[in-house]
Amino acid sequence: MTKSSFSNYKLSSELLKAISMLGFKKPTRVQEEVIPVLLENKDIIVKSQTGSGKTASFAIPICELLDWDENKPQALVIVPTRELAVQVKEDVFNIGRFKRVKVPAIYGKSPFHLQQKELKQKSHVVVGTPGRIIDHIERKTFDTSKIKYLVIDEADEMLNMGFIEDLETIISNIPRDRVTMLLSATMPKDIEDLCKKYIKNPIHVEIEESSTIDRICQVRYNIEEEEKINLLEEITIVENPDSCIIFCNTKQKVDDVYDKLSNLRYTCKKIHGGMEQQDRLRVMKDFKQGYFRYLVATDVAARGIDIDNITLVINYDIPQDRESYVHRVGRTGRIDREGKAITFVTKYENKFLEDIQRYIGQEIPLEKRPGKETIDSYKQEFHKKINTRPEVKKEKGELLSKEIMKLHINAGKKTKMRPVDIVGTLCSINGMTAEDIGIIDILDVSTFVEILNNKGELVFQELQNMNIKGRPRRVSKVEM
Repeated sequence: MTKSSFSNYKLSSELLKAISMLGFKKPTRVQEEVIPVLLENKDIIVKSQTGSGKTASFAIPICELLDWDENKPQALVIVPTRELAVQVKEDVFNIGRFKRVKVPAIYGKSPFHLQQKELKQKSHVVVGTPGRIIDHIERKTFDTSKIKYLVIDEADEMLNMGFIEDLETIISNIPRDRVTMLLSATMPKDIEDLCKKYIKNPIHVEIEESSTIDRICQVRYNIEEEEKINLLEEITIVENPDSCIIFCNTKQKVDDVYDKLSNLRYTCKKIHGGMEQQDRLRVMKDFKQGYFRYLVATDVAARGIDIDNITLVINYDIPQDRESYVHRVGRTGRIDREGKAITFVTKYENKFLEDIQRYIGQEIPLEKRPGKETIDSYKQEFHKKINTRPEVKKEKGELLSKEIMKLHINAGKKTKMRPVDIVGTLCSINGMTAEDIGIIDILDVSTFVEILNNKGELVFQELQNMNIKGRPRRVSKVEM
């Protein structure tokens, strides 16, 4: 049965509040199919294209079903890339914000000891990449004994990256009595075999791929390699996008294209696997918020990264496998929006083009290169936009934080501070209840606590003159 509103599901008021504040109007098709199945604790296999709202489809029911009082992780979400781990963590955290769901993310190139400390505390949902998850399991820093929900996200990319054996290792280390969900944009045979081996009597959901592809205007240009950069400049002048990703097949090509666009004074950044993880995450965050219009990227930015309002995708290099094409162009045309995808094709690349066209079931129309007169007619508007500072967008969770204040207390584990001490003190304040207390993080010498429901200022003022665990403590506000 189709549900036209999230309120038609049996969801708690805290979840419905977060969903509303995140701007979710009504369930997408994949959410309509998945949410009721997971709420009934049934296994499910989902074949659905990127941009269909898959993350919320599992995050909403998992956040609803979690036992908040259980200290050990109850859900594990496995993703192929670090960028996706950070994004899924943020999405699950935002959806579960008012239920105080704690979501550590564990991935490579990030300090192991900090992840270990976070996993030692109460955690509900762990999001991670395969290699780092195995590291934590082997070192016994990740207790998987209470995992009730396993989500394998972007399964086809896991296959492409050689993670199938790692997935099997992880699955063998979590309880058999669990709910399993696998999501994939494509369903290669190896993924089907994995499903048969580890997923019990699953519900199969397939959202027609044409639903997203049809919203995207796709065109191609036949071009010589050495002329690509000139065509790129011409196309961007004519299209004049608010937000655009330019995909290249190699790190070196990304560097070259980025340098040329920078010399042309485009507001642009680059991202590829050769960059430091911290720099990659910063670039993606800034691009999401609209600090620059053009991102030059390898396929590291194509998988599952959810950025609103990308109006144009340009395949500077045609991808050499058809699945990558679907994921790249899926950066635009997100959830009921229209978008445009342009692909440059050299005379040596027709076999890749033919494979992609067979796969998507349609021909990508050939466009003529714009003439000088056409380009000149668009130049004034282009230069006006390129010289205007882009409007910075609010982060998805910003609205959620409006009625939340985060406080820092200068005491932690080394002074034997416990969550019960914090809760007891806060609940003794007139007008405060346990429902007004958000996530509590107790570190070695510091404690962070979120105060919900616009009661932060009240608590902050009261704590200036109150003892916590028998002693006065310095309490300060934390920027969120």
